[in-house]
Amino acid sequence: MLEKIIRYSLKQKFIVILLSLGIVGFGVYALFQIPIGAVPDVTNNQVQVITTSRNLATEDVEKYLTYPVELEMANLPGVKEIRSVSKFGLSVVTIVFDDDLGTYLPRQLIAEKLKTAQANIPDGFGVPFMGPITTGLGEIYQYTLEVDSSYQDQYSVTDLRTIQDWVVRRQLSGIPGVVEVNTWGGFLKQYRISVKPELLRSHQISISEVFKALENNNGLAGGAYIEKESETYFIRSEGLATELKDLENIVVSQRGGVPVLVKDLAKVEIGSAPRFGAITANGEGEKVMGQIMMLKDANSKAVISAVKERINKIEENLPPGIHINPFLERSDLIAKTTFTIAENLILGCLIVIFVVVVLLGNWRSGLVVASVIPISLLFAISLMYIFGIDANLMSLGAIDFGIIIDGAVIIVEFIAYQLVKNQGELQKLKKEDRSQKIDSITENAANKMMHSAVFGQLIIIIVFIPILSLAGVEGKMFRPMALVFSFALIGAMFLCFSYVPVMASLFFKSGNLKASAWSNRLMNSLARLYKPSLDWALRRKALVLSAALALFVSAIVLFSRMGAEFVPTLDEGDYVIQPILKTGTSLSRTVELTTRMEKILMEFPEVDQVVSRIGAAEVPTDPMSMEEADVIIKLKPHSEWTTAESKDDLAEAFKSALMEIPGVEYEFTQPIEMRFNELITGVRADLAIKIFGEDLDKLSSLAYQIKDAIGAVEGASDISVEKIVGLPQLKVKFDRARIARYGLNIADLNRVISTGFAGAKTGVLFEGEKQFDISLRLDKGNRDQIEDIQSIQIQSPDGRSIPLRELAQIELTKGPAKVSRDNTRRRIVVGVNVRNRDLESVVMDVQSIINAEISLPENYSIEYGGQFQNLRSARSRLAYAVPVALVLIFLLLYFAFDSVKDALLIYTAIPLSAVGGVFLLYLRGMPFSISAGVGFIALFGIAVLNGIVLIEEFKALKEQGLKDVHQRILTGAVQRLRPVLLTASAAALGFLPMAISSSAGAEVQRPLATVVIGGLISSTALTLMVLPLLYSWWEGESIIKGKKLNKSATLILLLMLVPIWTQAQESPKALKELENLALEHNFALNAAQLESQKQKSLLPAAISIPATQFYYSYDQNNIAQNNAPIRVWGIDQEVHFPNYYYQQSKAQRLRYERAESALEIQKQQLLKQVGQTYYEGVYWASLLQNYRHLDSLYRSLAFKAEQAYKLGQSNYLQKLAAQSKAEEIKLKLEEYRAKQEQIKSRMEALVQVNLEELAWEAFPEIEWRKIDTSNYAGLDWQQKNMALAQAERKVSQSAWWPALSFGYFQGTNSLPNAQTYRGMQVGLAIPLWYGPRKARAAAASLNYAKSQSTAQNYRLSILAHQRSLEIELLQYQKTINHFKEVNYPLVKEIRKHSDEALKAGEISYLEYVQLQERASTLETEYLYQQWQYFHRWVELNYLSE
Repeated sequence: MLEKIIRYSLKQKFIVILLSLGIVGFGVYALFQIPIGAVPDVTNNQVQVITTSRNLATEDVEKYLTYPVELEMANLPGVKEIRSVSKFGLSVVTIVFDDDLGTYLPRQLIAEKLKTAQANIPDGFGVPFMGPITTGLGEIYQYTLEVDSSYQDQYSVTDLRTIQDWVVRRQLSGIPGVVEVNTWGGFLKQYRISVKPELLRSHQISISEVFKALENNNGLAGGAYIEKESETYFIRSEGLATELKDLENIVVSQRGGVPVLVKDLAKVEIGSAPRFGAITANGEGEKVMGQIMMLKDANSKAVISAVKERINKIEENLPPGIHINPFLERSDLIAKTTFTIAENLILGCLIVIFVVVVLLGNWRSGLVVASVIPISLLFAISLMYIFGIDANLMSLGAIDFGIIIDGAVIIVEFIAYQLVKNQGELQKLKKEDRSQKIDSITENAANKMMHSAVFGQLIIIIVFIPILSLAGVEGKMFRPMALVFSFALIGAMFLCFSYVPVMASLFFKSGNLKASAWSNRLMNSLARLYKPSLDWALRRKALVLSAALALFVSAIVLFSRMGAEFVPTLDEGDYVIQPILKTGTSLSRTVELTTRMEKILMEFPEVDQVVSRIGAAEVPTDPMSMEEADVIIKLKPHSEWTTAESKDDLAEAFKSALMEIPGVEYEFTQPIEMRFNELITGVRADLAIKIFGEDLDKLSSLAYQIKDAIGAVEGASDISVEKIVGLPQLKVKFDRARIARYGLNIADLNRVISTGFAGAKTGVLFEGEKQFDISLRLDKGNRDQIEDIQSIQIQSPDGRSIPLRELAQIELTKGPAKVSRDNTRRRIVVGVNVRNRDLESVVMDVQSIINAEISLPENYSIEYGGQFQNLRSARSRLAYAVPVALVLIFLLLYFAFDSVKDALLIYTAIPLSAVGGVFLLYLRGMPFSISAGVGFIALFGIAVLNGIVLIEEFKALKEQGLKDVHQRILTGAVQRLRPVLLTASAAALGFLPMAISSSAGAEVQRPLATVVIGGLISSTALTLMVLPLLYSWWEGESIIKGKKLNKSATLILLLMLVPIWTQAQESPKALKELENLALEHNFALNAAQLESQKQKSLLPAAISIPATQFYYSYDQNNIAQNNAPIRVWGIDQEVHFPNYYYQQSKAQRLRYERAESALEIQKQQLLKQVGQTYYEGVYWASLLQNYRHLDSLYRSLAFKAEQAYKLGQSNYLQKLAAQSKAEEIKLKLEEYRAKQEQIKSRMEALVQVNLEELAWEAFPEIEWRKIDTSNYAGLDWQQKNMALAQAERKVSQSAWWPALSFGYFQGTNSLPNAQTYRGMQVGLAIPLWYGPRKARAAAASLNYAKSQSTAQNYRLSILAHQRSLEIELLQYQKTINHFKEVNYPLVKEIRKHSDEALKAGEISYLEYVQLQERASTLETEYLYQQWQYFHRWVELNYLSE
């Protein structure tokens, strides 16, 4: 088929040229239409549900707002994760969906569920709503409203907030791609009614009456219309207040016929609403900020351009002296990364063209190849536009033109070679005949090399297929790169059999195609170096192959010691500092501190602007408290820096300068990085140590213990603990008896407190189009102290005023500051940012310290998240992607060459390429990252191309009749040296700009480019030497020469490549059967058995006698009686003293016995693990059965509570409590089922067979017995080890004895009458050089002393552990016996009498359920005691240290 396309292209050159121009034209159009961004949007598919209730405390927010939303969202299809944050007055629930569901279906599903959730939230507590449709890249443009210095006195912060809300924000709304314009900071204007309590008391009016009066005297209505004559008059009442006087003159009540007006009770003024956030900037105090958020999947560059255009128009209409100051806009980063992409592509293109021209040695050939680059790039951009792929650092940043033009290089080089070869014949032909001959030569040459070119490019494309399987963050980052690279390769491949032959036939028609002299000289010089080197290697195959193998092994060792990180951090050019303040810090104090920080930071010459975002915005997508702030630092270009050379050093300088503010800690991150981390994993740090548990105080204590423990870990910086406790609270605890005595109710009291201190909205007041809330609250002088809340007056039904202190106890306490939950589990986070070290090694150090030093209470656990979570996920995916890529490469090679031998030969380039990739990563100080992992996958595909070229040439020479393998290899390798070097150097140097670039965004590309360059260097060097050796060796093996596998054999081979994990399924039903299965199938035990057999097989080798020496000597000075020299033959034997062999034999016997003891230890350890796992399974199975009973009871209770509520026999809280308890039991039931599955998996890992089911039997009866310590295999191993050390000491001592030597010889000559002379010799070999033997003997003695100490320490430790376990067992036995004697009869009585009382109607169903739960609690405790008893009993039976 390809041949037909080539033939058609050469005949229809004009059509091919038009088609190429069409690709160029559409590509240019797509270039201007394609969305352009900085980095891929890696945010997961999530929706935020936000509920605000300004008056609810943290624990109430969790209970009444967060829990109902979580409960409804848990059962939605496609939900992967639910996270929530509950704070004072704010609940944010984040629901993460599968990416396959798209953007809008999840929101539709949530919208339906929100109605049900709203029904479960009490009236007045808040209305849940969904956050904007945006992502981590959504904050595209942030600005502050600034006042010119000459107008500073004319505008207040309230005025700026009003301008932002009603001028700037409204005009920015409606821009295509803008989903939200958020406001942050300033004071929200209100018309405030500040009531004075003393005036209320004097007029005997309650604050509720004032509220009703304001509410009822600010409204309008219509009365339809009336008809008069021929006209219609529409009726409209104007009852809205329009100014302060209207509010002041509202009548509240009448006293003695005199109206009491609002102004008689309160001060009516313009004020501001209570706020939970603020903005400060550049040390100048408070500002007002606007935050423009982009719609998900919108074109960021186009949206930013539209925003800037609209901003310019808005500024023209702003009040005098006010301008918009953009301090953080995405276009800066887009411009930087776009420059990086363009720089890398242009430099890479120029380098590749230079290399091609230099090595081809012909500028015509170079130009034909170079012209493929822009066309293939535009082809890729066209497909990006069609498939909706954004142009960014990852999608375009990894294109290597050297790889893309590889096929074109091979074809053009061979066409030029063939034309030069036939140059003499062409010169003799006429012009028309010459053109036809050139077309014919071009067609034949292209057909011949198309096999190599197409299959080489297909291999690279297929290698990228596993990258497309990546999911999550790594998938969003690297899938676009794989797709775009594949698009470019597909375009280049299409051009190879259409455009390239046509241009070659047209462009090569005239001129001399011979390579230039300097190119020939270069290649001849390389060939002169290469050919003798290859000849030398062919004669020393073992040495060269051993060296290559040693390099590969050393690379593996080096790779195992390299650290790892997820993806190198993109330098965004700006910083975000998160100061950590004391929980409960007031907003005014936070504003004061951030202003002070800004003044310190502005003193640095590197800083352009500093803006601090404090607390929550108008739409609180980022739920921060008033003591939390993001200090955003916009930096100047790096060329203007003087304080530090790197960002890390600058961060340290910032931190040092800020330390003058006492009691504040700091975290450093970047704007996009912070937002991505928070949205994807729920935390802002590189590493999140998540501690799960119920008690917030315990969680906080554990978190601070971990912070102190890991503080000294190298590379761990900005260690912070999430603030979840310590929020100051004024707790009002009502006295219900007193409230009832005065005829009041709690709802009225709550309303008075809420209105007086938080304020209550009574309506709105319009100023033209603007509208402002009218708020009623106590005046400032009566709502600032604890005494104010104590003395607030409550009006009783009989008209008396009662202070709140008479009705409630009011006290200062500390409460929860925040409750964070992951999948309904409470948690706290210890955040760690990593600097100057790789992430994985930091995590390993942190994990080891936590495991060693931190003791977790029961039902508390630790997980590791943040970027580390992404790293683990990506590595697990790569663990599948890399083998799949390797298998695909082999398959394609096999189908390309129809030979397993040739496929395996070319396949050797893969491990050889990995050597260079690992070494160059190490030399550049880079840890392994997912970028590097993707680089390795790409490298494996690229590395086999050179092998394809060489093997093709070897096969061609063989078909031409060159039978001598050695000569065939030398000839073929030298002939194909130019294309091999050309393809490798072009591919490697094409990545060079990415590898050395220091521009913005190069951090992500650098590891990938480094791996490919290093791998290609090693692959090319070793392939040119090692592949010919392997070919020579393989061709010389007559057993496999010419053999091919059929398809069935290939299938068998592929099946052998896949590990076989399954074994025969069995269904054990008892502990003994499980133990037998483990002893039979466990591979670790099998390995110990093989080690024992190995030591046994070495017993005969213990007595090792030196080799017997046979010799012949001829000496002309040794004359016989017949005057002729004697020829002497002899035999010599040297032996040690027998004691030496006895000690050696004894030592080997002890090694075998020690291996037997180690085998017994392995058995006992395995049986211990099986036993402990089995009894744990019995415990969870019994617990599951117990909770099934409770589940049925509480489901019935919830149903009855629902019915009672519908009939009006109970209130809503009783129904809610019953349903909550039923859900709690249901979750417990699910948890215990999961535990059972975990136990089954653990048991399968021990017995190493698949278990269809496990029938857990009950705990057996307790039989106490004394354990004999002599049965412990560990003690026996220590004794054997000590005996072996003593035997080895004696072996070293016996080496001091002299060795004996015996010899026999005879000599004669060949003359007549020659005599035969015989003789013997006996000698001693005395060790005069005693130094080494003395050192070995001393070391053996020390080893023996060490083994004695170790054995004694082990024995004492075992005895102490045994005594401890015996004490614990006796204690558990007492507890169990107490239950049997006391609690068990009590449980039976509870269940019996509760059943009878329920039937008789003496107790309610709720009381019955509570009694049954009490009985189940006692049984659960009994089960736990039994489990702990048998856990320690098994430990005691198979005791080891």
